[in-house]
Amino acid sequence: MDVTITPAPLAGRITPPPSKSQAHRAVLAMMLSQGVGDLRNLSQSQDIEATKRCCAALKDPGAPCDGLPMLDCGESGSTLRFLIPVALALRGGGHFTGQGRLMDRPQKPYFDIFDEKGIFYDQLYGVLTVKGTLLPGIYRLPGDVSSQFVTGLLYALPLLDGDSEIVLTSPLESRDYVAMTLDVLERFGVKVENEGYERFQVPGKQRFTAVDMTIEADWSQAGFWYAAAFLGNAVEVAGMDPNSAQGDRVVAELYWRLAKPGDVAIDVSGCPDLVPPLAVMAAVRQGEMRIVNAARLRIKESDRLSAVTQVLRALGADIAELPDGLRIAGQDRLKGGAAVDSFNDHRIAMMAAVAATVCAAPVTVLGAECVRKSYPGFWDDYKALGGQLEVRE
Repeated sequence: MDVTITPAPLAGRITPPPSKSQAHRAVLAMMLSQGVGDLRNLSQSQDIEATKRCCAALKDPGAPCDGLPMLDCGESGSTLRFLIPVALALRGGGHFTGQGRLMDRPQKPYFDIFDEKGIFYDQLYGVLTVKGTLLPGIYRLPGDVSSQFVTGLLYALPLLDGDSEIVLTSPLESRDYVAMTLDVLERFGVKVENEGYERFQVPGKQRFTAVDMTIEADWSQAGFWYAAAFLGNAVEVAGMDPNSAQGDRVVAELYWRLAKPGDVAIDVSGCPDLVPPLAVMAAVRQGEMRIVNAARLRIKESDRLSAVTQVLRALGADIAELPDGLRIAGQDRLKGGAAVDSFNDHRIAMMAAVAATVCAAPVTVLGAECVRKSYPGFWDDYKALGGQLEVRE
């Protein structure tokens, strides 16, 4: 699906969709729980559907002849990395598949653990097979690759027969995502002792207890509407919890920081998903912005540093790609008049849509259906705010 946007101002009040990050964690906790609970305001995005599908497969006694479940993770990195150790704890492993770039994303922190613990793994023709027994003990992980590996172990280790410890061998980036994990675990009755986000003591023989939980609105998606407001659109972001455990709540603070003219550097190691909306803000502000500590964005749905650069440059932005970030010099508006690739990346498509509001000529977003990964109603919301769209299937 391609969407052509005729530049027009957006105006209105908007509440972003439910938090994808919180929903992944809640769905997994509910699957592991005893009792009955209700998850309210649950996202219907493709990523959450992937986690629900895999959780159902883990509970289904039917499996291939080797007894391991088939787990189709779609394009969801959270689903894959959260469920690898959980599948080992519950079923002795599983066969994991995915789409897009998912199966190319690094799993080395787990593989290093498996080599140490004697757990079999093999990746062939797009299928990752893990098989073995997850035993209580000490689990060492780097903290600067992805917090998703920490979360996966925090869900699996409480299910084991003995106590375990997670030890981080490098400083933890995106620690707010682990804080969100700890928050959800506590809600479902699971205890973890957090020692400064460097060590986690995880008692074994724990039980998850089902609860009723309402999923918060998503601060990561709110970032795009904050960017729209920054660009001069009369958009009001509503329904957000300022005290949320979501690390991307920092976008509210960054909005005001960027509103002040002058050169600025933004360290996004704790909020990498905000880079696309921040880049749009930077493209039309007074001064130069450097985004730093963003190298991990190269292994997302796209090489997101390259994709952001290509799209905004095509629209007329003064932007340069750096090894671990971006340099963007602001200007009054963008020229537009281009067809830009979404790179099958939901955040790139939404970034282009917001940027179009300050372009002098129409913008076409190719592959615009990719927003279904995290925000299925994005184009409907954009149109409801006054966006002028022409959709071609």
